[in-house]
Amino acid sequence: MKKVLLFVALVATLGFASCTNKQAEAEKARLDSLAEVARLDSIAAVEQAKADSIAAAAAAAAADTLVEAAAAAVK
Repeated sequence: MKKVLLFVALVATLGFASCTNKQAEAEKARLDSLAEVARLDSIAAVEQAKADSIAAAAAAAAADTLVEAAAAAVK
């Protein structure tokens, strides 16, 4: 009877340890996924900032060209 109880306790302990290990792996996978999403968001934000900067520079250049053309037309 002692052997049976010892065996049941051993199986329960191993089962609990196995569940804990799987939970830790699942949590690590979730955190890795969140880190990847944050990384991709950061890259997208940088790319958007570059695009905005280029658009602003193009608009400023176009405005300067119009001002120069208007000034030349006045002379």
